[in-house]
Amino acid sequence: MNPASGALRRSPATRGPRLASGLGSALGLASGSAVAIGLARFAYALLLPSMRADLHWSFATAGALNTANAVGYLAGALAAATVARRCGTRRVFVTSLGVTVLALLATASTGNTVVLATLRAVTGASGALTFIAGAGLVAAAASASSPQRAATLLGVYFAGGGAAIVVSGVAIPHLLAATSAAAGWRWGWVVLAGLGAVAFAVATPVALASAEPPAPPVADRRWPARRLGALLVSYCLFGAGYIAYMTFIIAFLKGHGAGPSWLGTFWVVLGAASIAGAFAWARPIARLRGGRGCAMVLAVLAAGALLPLVSRSPAAAMGSALLFGGSFLSVVTAVTTVARRSLEPHHWTAAIAGLTAAFALGQSVGPVLAGALSDGRAGLTAGLTLSAAVLVAAALVALAQGHRELPVRPAAATAGPTAAV
Repeated sequence: MNPASGALRRSPATRGPRLASGLGSALGLASGSAVAIGLARFAYALLLPSMRADLHWSFATAGALNTANAVGYLAGALAAATVARRCGTRRVFVTSLGVTVLALLATASTGNTVVLATLRAVTGASGALTFIAGAGLVAAAASASSPQRAATLLGVYFAGGGAAIVVSGVAIPHLLAATSAAAGWRWGWVVLAGLGAVAFAVATPVALASAEPPAPPVADRRWPARRLGALLVSYCLFGAGYIAYMTFIIAFLKGHGAGPSWLGTFWVVLGAASIAGAFAWARPIARLRGGRGCAMVLAVLAAGALLPLVSRSPAAAMGSALLFGGSFLSVVTAVTTVARRSLEPHHWTAAIAGLTAAFALGQSVGPVLAGALSDGRAGLTAGLTLSAAVLVAAALVALAQGHRELPVRPAAATAGPTAAV
């Protein structure tokens, strides 16, 4: 038994009856995903125009900052399964969430591009550990649920990122409009860190009261990645395609005359749609076999990415927010659902980490490539066109993922509270 995990089990927070599993756990842990992806990754798009103006960045440099975040996310994803096995999934979730909040606060303290890139990498790595550990805890809580209920619980967890988009969309544009470019983006990071601290206070007791995912047997610690080969490729393409949109869409709309209030509304609609999408997509994801659910969500996502390129009207932009927002976090739900169906429970955390690494690899390439294209004559239109094209390719590849269904295991057999890691 790992001493760290033993100490955690003996702590007062984990003795006696645990918090009710299911929806309550998913909602509490969603505060972690809100910080890991909603605040640490997506909110950068709101601050990017102000930072670019104040720090005199090109679009390539602005994209490189999100690439640094993605590279850190890749490193965290690659380390997640090993770290969780050695330290315990609950401990990893809480510690990495705290590091992410501190890194958000530190981002406000400097205008040095190298230091900012380093901090973006730190938030990426700690955010990946938080996101993967939380997903493993929710998957364990849903271990004996029906496919549709499990998809709903996972969707609720991933929708935490959408809730953070809504909150940041309400707060950040108005803050930037009321301050100078030099001060506004710094105060923006302070606000994001404050929101992260609140989320930390909400998520920590839920995480410590959750059941550990089952530890893999020593002889069976490698998860069968070949079984999900097409899904890995599709998820990598999704990472490259969606992040270009999320990084540059605000700058694109601002460049076509959108003001702070309208941009804030757009961002809130996108985030609210992602929360609604967690419930709207649960039934189709649960019913469709193999990679078909992923392909359907990705197809809607690609349509949403194309809308602002087809028409510059406010209606088209708002339609894009609804379609893209209502689908992009549900891709994560669809992918996790396929992995959960196809693999033994003790492989879930490692599989989520492996899939996240593939996603992060694509996400590392997307922003800097889209940014470099956007510095050309076509501007941001070129980068967003790349985003839509890659998402179409991801949908086509997902169709090649075959179906494999393992029987639902009793909760006691898959996620015992005393599992050693």
